[in-house]
Amino acid sequence: MTDLVLWIDTPGTAGDARLGGKFSSLAEMTEAGFQVPPGFGITTEAYRHFLTGSGLAERARSTRADAAEADLATVEQLSAAMAEAIDAAELPSDLEHAIRTAYADLSARAGETDVPVAVRSSGESEDLGGASFAGQYDTFLWVRGIENVLTHVRRCWAGMFGSAVLTYRPTKTADLTDYGICVGIQQMVASRSAGVMFTLDPVTGDRSKVAIEGCWGLGEGVVSGAITPTRYVIDKVTFEQVSAEVTVQDQMFALDPATSATGLVDVPADRRGEPCLAPEEIRVLVELAKRIEQHRGAPQDIEWAIAENGDVRVLQVRPETVWSNRATEQLVAAPATAISQVLARFAGVGVTRTAGVPGA
Repeated sequence: MTDLVLWIDTPGTAGDARLGGKFSSLAEMTEAGFQVPPGFGITTEAYRHFLTGSGLAERARSTRADAAEADLATVEQLSAAMAEAIDAAELPSDLEHAIRTAYADLSARAGETDVPVAVRSSGESEDLGGASFAGQYDTFLWVRGIENVLTHVRRCWAGMFGSAVLTYRPTKTADLTDYGICVGIQQMVASRSAGVMFTLDPVTGDRSKVAIEGCWGLGEGVVSGAITPTRYVIDKVTFEQVSAEVTVQDQMFALDPATSATGLVDVPADRRGEPCLAPEEIRVLVELAKRIEQHRGAPQDIEWAIAENGDVRVLQVRPETVWSNRATEQLVAAPATAISQVLARFAGVGVTRTAGVPGA
């Protein structure tokens, strides 16, 4: 069971490759004392154990091989067939027991029956030098109950055979499609405000700044581009507000009680027209960004959430890879490009879907 499920707060799991890029980073953040929602990873070994135990390992290899030489229509057929096979395959009994036990333990920690979770793909290949699968895997929000968790774990595994993954080649000679995937199960944060931030200005590359984009509700509104976010650029040293674009937000992503799924709902009347971040919260986020950057020793791309009680949580951390790969002396002001477009392009955020929503 130890090899099939790993908790991100277990000592020694920081940077463990079996957690994939996303969840190994969260284990590192947890070990370093940052406030990360609790969770566990269904490891890359569990994924391979499933393929072998269900008799799908050889089919997985042949699907990748066939897709490498096929046209897009054929790739899509191969992808759909593999997803159907993963959905129908029986879970090895030890793996099913491990997942059921871990989810029950997470619910007990939260003091809540069937705690709502995010089910997040965390691939071995997400943060490779010279190649990145970030943005090609799925995340499912507000999944509740073990049967739903098991269903969405399979969907994340099936994402390894999505058309974009099967056809992705960062170079002509790259052979990256045989990497494994971890599926992270993480307690949901019912965020009042959420978003992303960079520990440099993503438009100019200025490392003396922190750029923040936020919105009311879940951060899905920012990363999906469905909501025009409020934007701030803050000086790291003086905490001076260099620029601000406050958006009047009438709708937000949140759990809709009528459907028990996440979607666009009305922003509460007392928050419409108000910025989603108070000045003191902006300062807290900048201080957090600086500490994470100092801990990791390079500019970072961070997803954050603020709960209704004001608690700030770190949801994802990964290296900023565009300006960081350029020589500092070559940094010059970029054209006046909308910061949201730059953030979306640099973030490489994965497809976020909602449990219970058609197509999720």
